[in-house]
Amino acid sequence: MSRSNGLRARRSTAAVLTVLAVALLSACSGGTSDVPGAASGSGAKVTLTLFGYSTAKPAFDKAVPAFNKTSAGSGVQVKQSYGASGDQSRKVAAGAQADVVDLSVEPDVTRLVDAGLIDPEWNADADKGIPFGSVVAIVVRKGNPKGIHTWNDLLKPGVQVVTPNPFSSGSAKWNLLAPYAEESDGGKNPQAGLDFLGKLISKDHVRVQPQSGRQATETFLQGTGDVLISYENEAIASVRQGDPIEYFVPPTTFKIENPFAVLKSSRNLDKAVAFKDFLYTPAGQRAFADAGYRPVDPQIAAQYGKDFPQPQKLWTIADLGGWKKVDKQLFTPNTGSVAIIYDKATK
Repeated sequence: MSRSNGLRARRSTAAVLTVLAVALLSACSGGTSDVPGAASGSGAKVTLTLFGYSTAKPAFDKAVPAFNKTSAGSGVQVKQSYGASGDQSRKVAAGAQADVVDLSVEPDVTRLVDAGLIDPEWNADADKGIPFGSVVAIVVRKGNPKGIHTWNDLLKPGVQVVTPNPFSSGSAKWNLLAPYAEESDGGKNPQAGLDFLGKLISKDHVRVQPQSGRQATETFLQGTGDVLISYENEAIASVRQGDPIEYFVPPTTFKIENPFAVLKSSRNLDKAVAFKDFLYTPAGQRAFADAGYRPVDPQIAAQYGKDFPQPQKLWTIADLGGWKKVDKQLFTPNTGSVAIIYDKATK
């Protein structure tokens, strides 16, 4: 081969390699980006990060795909983190990146309002920031061998009760408020309610205190205890997956309201708001109902009425004076009435 022919061959090879390199780079960058909110090529991929309380996963396993079917939710990925509600709230307050939160109790959202992360008007809408809820239920072993039918049955000699720790878990607060409201007649006789909780929380009955509602369920399913106090939706999920348990809604119980809020610092605020708004639509409400959670839309709730039995008396946090009062009087560490009961029970 002549020197000129060799030079032309090398130039031709270099040109081919250049074309291949350009094509390869285009192929690598032409898809959606893994950077939240980043756009690339013809489509944009948006990622929202949700911090939720421990048992909310089944709700969003239904709600997120339904949101993705809408024009606002098309292509939106929702990364999800679940854990004890108080712990989740503290993580976000400490700097964990989140776009939206779904927590068990209002005080866990209030912590983020106080930290300047959530707008103080987060619950100013008609549904007060509550897209779905549940009720406190009692879960027993298959066949109900201990004959548990009422809250007072939990105090039978030898009955061991599983309920999480109220200083990490929002579920535990709801669980304790149900018998407290019944025994205190909605807070009219608080000492009667506290006397009941004092007996219940003693080592005669509550011997383990899991960190979250989900861990409490797992502890019970692994064989610990005779009774589990839990969210109705958590009991429904266990039954659906074939766990050897039964559950019932007591004649008197407590309404659970799980708040959802958008963080002001969201990197994709418009999509975060769109996701929140979707949760209140008929499609969003049906998704929650299908997952075993009680929808707040009365029309959708009526369609699922047979799935959610109505107790004779359903107390609410408003009946007890609201979360600000209840949290201060009952659950403030070291000084709250329930906190003092727990301190005595662990000594």
